[in-house]
Amino acid sequence: MHKLNQQEILKMLEEKVERMVDQIGDKAPHVARADGVYDDMPHVWWTSGFWPGLLWVLYDMTENEKFKNAAMHWDEELQKCLFKHPVGLDHDVGFQFLLTAVIKHEILENESSFGIGMQAANYLAGRFNPVGKFIRAWNGDKTGWAIIDCMMNLSLLFWASRVTGDPRYKHIATLHADTILEHGVREDGSVCHILSFDPETGEFIESIGGQGNASDSAWSRGNAWAVYGFANTYRHTGDSRYLNAAKRVANHFIAGLPDDHVPYWDFRLDSIENEPRDSSAAAIAASGLLEIADLVPSNERRIYADAATNILASLTENYGTWDQPEQQGILLEGTGNKPVNENINTSLIYGDYYYVEAIAKLNGWKRRIF
Repeated sequence: MHKLNQQEILKMLEEKVERMVDQIGDKAPHVARADGVYDDMPHVWWTSGFWPGLLWVLYDMTENEKFKNAAMHWDEELQKCLFKHPVGLDHDVGFQFLLTAVIKHEILENESSFGIGMQAANYLAGRFNPVGKFIRAWNGDKTGWAIIDCMMNLSLLFWASRVTGDPRYKHIATLHADTILEHGVREDGSVCHILSFDPETGEFIESIGGQGNASDSAWSRGNAWAVYGFANTYRHTGDSRYLNAAKRVANHFIAGLPDDHVPYWDFRLDSIENEPRDSSAAAIAASGLLEIADLVPSNERRIYADAATNILASLTENYGTWDQPEQQGILLEGTGNKPVNENINTSLIYGDYYYVEAIAKLNGWKRRIF
């Protein structure tokens, strides 16, 4: 993939993240400031699981005790949010607890982590609107909103069904996926961010641009969530409709990439002049494309595997911080929320996580948390 092979990149990551452990400490990072130092967000914030998740993946690959020791307490820390901040948690409990409680249980067979994971799954299931057949996004007065990001949180429900034998969690997940497939994925494979429904009747109202450029645009990170999320839903259900959707969105994503394989923040911009890239969208999509490559017949596999390795090669060579120890993030040029000019051209912890996850997959990592 890169002039360095994937084993060498994994070794570079181990060295980089060892330094990050010392730099980040007990912080819950989200975005790097201008000086390259990661911030520290409240644990209720949606990105709080990605740093410990990154550590667990690398521990699983390297057996480096430094990573395990730094990640061990995070499921119990985030559990406090289930009791102390119930209105602060939302549909993103999957991101938070899959990467702390669930992965800790899967690796260490820790029973208390199993219980925490189930508490989070019950909370997510409780957000389901049975009339509209969607999992409600966020809190506040937008009770009829669903978003593409939540496709990734469905894995928490699939996990709960698998470990308990109770199909209700899986049914909620698939009903939500069906709703997103019907209203959120366009014929050409592009994806919108927010879907609005009448929460009383379940009637679909409209698409909303959200963090994309417009309601009819194609926010690149949203498209990446869909690539990965529908691939996961197929892996958990075996329903070919979801694999076909993942491929359709993936083909749109691949076709829209610029020469260096890292997308601009939206695929539908009037002009790309002075517009930022989004390395986090690239990393998420790369990991999702590797999933699709493992799920399709062998004569299709190279399409998705090559696209993933091209993305990862570019991220490694052009966006990595290997020779910048003052930069606490792994990837530069992530874009958080361009429409409000928030967190532009910076390191984002979820971009770092999915880059690590994708490199781990290239090195043979078989455990699947999403």
